[in-house]
Amino acid sequence: MPKALGSTEIERFRRDGYLPARPVISEDEALALRQSLEAFEASLDGPLKGSNRFKSHLLFKGLADLIRSPRILDMVEDLIGPDLMVWSTDWWIKEARSPSFVSWHQDSQYWGLDTNRLVTVWVALSESTDQSGCMRLLPGSHLGPDLPHVETYHPDNMLTRGQSIECVDEKQAINLEVPAGHAAIFAFRIAHASHPNRSDDRRIGYAIRYIPPDARQKLSERDAAALVRGEDRCGYFEHEPEPSRDFDPVAVAFHRRTEEDRRRILYYGTGRDEHRT
Repeated sequence: MPKALGSTEIERFRRDGYLPARPVISEDEALALRQSLEAFEASLDGPLKGSNRFKSHLLFKGLADLIRSPRILDMVEDLIGPDLMVWSTDWWIKEARSPSFVSWHQDSQYWGLDTNRLVTVWVALSESTDQSGCMRLLPGSHLGPDLPHVETYHPDNMLTRGQSIECVDEKQAINLEVPAGHAAIFAFRIAHASHPNRSDDRRIGYAIRYIPPDARQKLSERDAAALVRGEDRCGYFEHEPEPSRDFDPVAVAFHRRTEEDRRRILYYGTGRDEHRT
């Protein structure tokens, strides 16, 4: 079976820690997902907050289908193997003209996952540009040592702890722009950040975190993931249900039950358990 990624692309990912944007859904499909999100937000009388930002693939059938899209899975399989689980999904939404930002950080410092093969697929439902605060990366930083972080809890920082790498050389960073309906792919340990949204539209991104089944969670005795391709021969994660429709009661109950576990992992060692918006 031919690979979705060529050998040059795979080598680039190994070397640089990311792949630039490529189409994964149509513009109409991206718009439909955005409209579903914004209808849900309207029912909440405001933007997503707290637990609604995380694992929304358990709440919406369209997102459950997205994380299982063969177009995405084929690329991820080329990078980490044929057995694939989704550990988490999360929204990264910056309102128009918002001061919200993401400080320089490495995801591997805070999620407790014992693997070097986690891959994030970041899907844009609106344009992610320099103007709207697209992601910035330090190419190759996934190959070096873990970088020291400080926890700032800055009110405009979108990260749970406001975790931040000090003394980053911005001249070495690149912008990772992603058109609507496209996705960028990046490695677990790559250093990344993003500036505030200076545009007149929301910047809406949906991040899907893929892991192999042999990954282990070090910070909690319990963790859950969705098996989306192949087999799980390890049994380290409780399997999430696949919703049959929006707000499937079984999947909604699972989402609610596992929220405590997610919070325990994200705030491990801090004594804090609140949600950042």
